Amino acid sequence: MFWAAYEQLCMLGEAEEAAVCFGDATVPCVQEHYLGNASSCLQIADTDHSWDSSQRFGLEYLSRSDLKQREGNNIRVMCENNHGGPSLTGAVRQRKTSCCSTSFLSTPSPVPTQLSDVAPPPLVRNIHLRQSEDSLRPNTQARGKFACDNESAQIRGSLFFDSGLRRSARLAVGHRSLNTSQGSENKAKSLHASTKLSSETCSSTFCQGKLMETYEVAVSEFGATSSSLSSTTDVKSIQHEIENTKLSSFISDSATIKSGISNTMKLLRTLGEGYRHLCMFRCKEALNVYQKLSSKQYNTGWILSQVGKAYFELVDYLNADYAFSLARQISPYNLEEMDVYSTVLYHLKQDMKLKYLAQEMILVDRFAPQTWCAIGNCYSLQKDHESALKSFQRAVQLNSRFAYAHTLSGHEYVIMEDYGKGVECYQTSLHVDARHYNSWYGLGMIYLCQEKFEFAEHHFRQAYQINPLSSVIMYYLGTTLEALKRSEEALEMMEKAIVIDNKNPLPKYSKAKLLVTLGKLNEALEILEELKECTPRESCIYALMGEIYKRNKKYDKAMLHFGIALDLKPSIVDVAKIEAAIEKLIIPDEMEESL
Repeated sequence: MFWAAYEQLCMLGEAEEAAVCFGDATVPCVQEHYLGNASSCLQIADTDHSWDSSQRFGLEYLSRSDLKQREGNNIRVMCENNHGGPSLTGAVRQRKTSCCSTSFLSTPSPVPTQLSDVAPPPLVRNIHLRQSEDSLRPNTQARGKFACDNESAQIRGSLFFDSGLRRSARLAVGHRSLNTSQGSENKAKSLHASTKLSSETCSSTFCQGKLMETYEVAVSEFGATSSSLSSTTDVKSIQHEIENTKLSSFISDSATIKSGISNTMKLLRTLGEGYRHLCMFRCKEALNVYQKLSSKQYNTGWILSQVGKAYFELVDYLNADYAFSLARQISPYNLEEMDVYSTVLYHLKQDMKLKYLAQEMILVDRFAPQTWCAIGNCYSLQKDHESALKSFQRAVQLNSRFAYAHTLSGHEYVIMEDYGKGVECYQTSLHVDARHYNSWYGLGMIYLCQEKFEFAEHHFRQAYQINPLSSVIMYYLGTTLEALKRSEEALEMMEKAIVIDNKNPLPKYSKAKLLVTLGKLNEALEILEELKECTPRESCIYALMGEIYKRNKKYDKAMLHFGIALDLKPSIVDVAKIEAAIEKLIIPDEMEESL
């Protein structure tokens, strides 16, 4: 169905819509291909059946004198093998054993003989003609005898190994056959006479026992032969009924095959469209497509993992955690996307759950890169960045093409403020997967920290082109534009980020700052009042509100908000800024009192 090819195209960002690859136009092609293979298989089966029929009805051309002569030779060859005669070893014995496992009257299959250079062996009904020709050439008597001995050995093998009945059962079958066919009885008597003659030359008890068993098996085979010859007409009618049954079942199965192919293509169309949206980071559209699946298809490990990844890209970590936990319950031994799940637990600060996940993944496969990414996230959450870095490097050793392990290594180097090695890790990740936007984002963050704003803008824009619906990337790109004194562009980018994710407070706060810079104080104050209700413990919000009230010469409210900001224990840098703003606020008040 070309699903693997379509999946790779989605990863490359070059896939067409799933309706094109798995649409209704492709259903007849798949049906024709599948039904064509099925009909060819049916023709091959009919051909094999016709060959079996020719093998079965070839018994009619076998004379009784030929059978009698072959059985005598068979007993003689058996005695030679048991008393100093040539024995078969190695590959020759193995080939003879395989020949003995089938009936001596069976014609070899035509397929192997057509593929080899050796001519196919003659049919059994031609044995009498060949023996007559050998009698006309006395100078080749030894060679003819050797060939006849080999054929007799094959007959002996089939007599001994072709029947699966017990000896007593075979004897009973033989007696029933003797009662129904006088001709078979004469053959048995002739074989008994030749057996007595040969037994005089065999001095061992073992040879006598083998001869008796040969007699019993021969009686059984002759009875079966006579009964098969008498029921030739019945076999032909049964064969005709079997062919009609095959044809009718093939016609009835064709409708089932067509409906099955249509349903399969419909399912692949839904899965492919959802996966394509997810690879293009249109996560909401992907979730909407996956919701169209039936509950039986939706509640599978692969679908739930994709749903969890979509929520992760939407920065909805709670729903991502729920989806991944369901996927773990359904497919506990599947490690695909579990590295993303460990990152979800890292952002949620769920230390115990992350440890348990890492332990389970170790038990499943300790040599999987996803396992060591989970272990590294566990160490990173515990602030053990050295051990986390070793774990991520171990994941890289296990699979150097695993881009996310390189990216996580770069994140750890950034936390340790080793920006040079962080850049190397991000660049290696991009060599593996150029669409891995996390690495472009990581490079932009490094250049932003180093205040190389032009480089930061370039890398943030690269990440933005790959994932144009990430509010986090939009926020940092807007921050970079603000640092470049391009306030209008920065404000536009912040508004886009707010539209994408209204729950993200960072773009709203940055928009308020940009509005203050542009002199739109009332609009900025409205946004900050809204933020104060959502995140009441952020000191920077109250500090900015104090600044706005100060510009509006509302010093009482400004002092109130500056005091609240200090009570929320901001960072040392923010404390210095707030204290400087308070001092500037007190000086104008003292000047007014002096006047």
